Amino acid sequence: MLYRLIDWLNELGPRFYTAFIEADRWKLYLQGLGRTLEMTLVALVMGVILGVVVAVIRAAHDQQRAGRRKNPLLAILNFICKIYTTVIRGTPMMVQLLIWTFVIFPSIRDKILVGIIGLGINSGAYVAEIVRGGLMSVDGGQMEAGRSLGLGYLDTMRFIVVPQAFKNILPSLGNELITLFKDTSLVQAIGGMELVYYASTIGGRTFDYMPPYIGIAVMYLCIVVVLTWLQGKLERRLRQSDRR
Repeated sequence: MLYRLIDWLNELGPRFYTAFIEADRWKLYLQGLGRTLEMTLVALVMGVILGVVVAVIRAAHDQQRAGRRKNPLLAILNFICKIYTTVIRGTPMMVQLLIWTFVIFPSIRDKILVGIIGLGINSGAYVAEIVRGGLMSVDGGQMEAGRSLGLGYLDTMRFIVVPQAFKNILPSLGNELITLFKDTSLVQAIGGMELVYYASTIGGRTFDYMPPYIGIAVMYLCIVVVLTWLQGKLERRLRQSDRR
C-alpha cells in the first residue's frame, strides 16, 4: 500500500509539469483567470446598479405613508421588480444562462458577453434583496428626520439612509461577490472561454484531467481567501470609524 502511494506521488510531478509547464500551458490558465476576474467585476457592477435601483423602488413603495393615495407608477414598478426577483431567485443559474444563450441571444457569438449579462442580472436580484433588507433595517425616524430638514426622498436616501445601511449589508455583499466569482465557472457550459474552459481543453489535450482541475481549484480558493481577507479588513475599519 505504501509503495503504491509513493509511486502515485512520483507520478504527480510529470503530470503537473505536462498540465502547466509544457508548451507554456500556464499562459492559458492566466488568460482564463483574467477573463474570469473581468467577468466577475463587470457582472458585479451591473448587478449592484440593477440591485440598488430595484431595492430603492421596492423600499419607496413599502415606505409610502398609510392613508395617502398610493403612487400608481410606483406600484407598477414595484410589481415588475417583485416578478424579477422572484423569477431570478427561484430558477437555477445554469438554466438562466442556457435561456440567455439559446433563447434570448442565440445569434451572439461572444459567449463571455452573454455570460456577463446572465451573471449580472442574476446577481442584481440577490443584491436587490440584500440592499432592501439593509434599507429597511435603518430606523424609520432617520427618513422622517431627513424629510423634516427639507431633503427630498433621493437626497435623504443618499446622505442619511444608504450610508447607515451599507455597514449592515457589507458582509452580505462580500458573500455575493464571492458567490458571483465562483458562478463564473458555469459560463463554460455555454462555451464561454474562461478558467474552467481552458482547464477542460488542456485536460482533453493531455488526456489527464486531474492536474488541471486541481490547479484551478487552488486558484479559485486563493482568490476567495484574498477576497475574504479584504472583506474582513474593510469591516474592521468600518467598526473602528463607528467607535470614533
